[in-house]
Amino acid sequence: MKKFSLIISLVVIAFVITSCEPDKPTENKVTPPVVENEPEIPSIQFSVQNQYPHDLNSFTEGFLFHDGKLYESTGAPDNLPQTKSLFGEVDLKTGKIDVKAELDRAIYFGEGIAFLNGKIFQLTYKNQTGFIYDAKTFKSIGKFSYTNKEGWGLTTDGKSLIMSDGTRYITYLDPTSFAVTKVLEVAENNYIVENINELEYINGFIYANVWMTSTIIKIDPTTGDVAGKMDLSNLLAESKTKNPASLEMNGIAYDSVSDKILVTGKLWPTIYDIKFPH
Repeated sequence: MKKFSLIISLVVIAFVITSCEPDKPTENKVTPPVVENEPEIPSIQFSVQNQYPHDLNSFTEGFLFHDGKLYESTGAPDNLPQTKSLFGEVDLKTGKIDVKAELDRAIYFGEGIAFLNGKIFQLTYKNQTGFIYDAKTFKSIGKFSYTNKEGWGLTTDGKSLIMSDGTRYITYLDPTSFAVTKVLEVAENNYIVENINELEYINGFIYANVWMTSTIIKIDPTTGDVAGKMDLSNLLAESKTKNPASLEMNGIAYDSVSDKILVTGKLWPTIYDIKFPH
């Protein structure tokens, strides 16, 4: 009987203790939001068709074809006294530049160039000044200014001058008044892309080197969105085996007549003829 009473007492105590415990909060099961995967930027595959020599002293800032001839513009960093700020026609047999114009490196650092309307337009790095030359005689015929803090790459769609300034922005300039007519903000899946450098307009898209990388991005000029990416790090690696002083890739030249595309880099020993869908 005492045993039975003990059992009842234990049950009562357990009930009282349980009743005194605070109520446990009800667990609300929250369904995590569905995160859509961002679309992968298409990778542009390329193949090397040919190779040509490139001047080891060419600190490449601009690279383009005009009337079937290859032109290059170069800059002159203070720590590389052998470099010059100039532009001219490249001899693909030697890589040497037949100089058409040269700037005073003590004052100006040469940047990108573009041919448009019978003229050559040349940017400078930090002077907010551009130079204009006659496209046939290469004689200096004027200057222009721009509000971008720096001048980097330059190309054209046949109507406007299209320039980069090392930021996320690409600026369209009227080739007569030099007024800004359009500004593109470059983004990859809504993330901004900085350090836009040398430019080339190919079949309705802007192709751009990204400074300090071996990446070329394909930009939609209507939106600024990156529509494709090309990794040329293997070309940089190969260049460094031939010339350890080789720096970042910078230079895209497109010949619309022959459909040839050449690429190179600063102080690279080689100009590469590459093929990719464009």
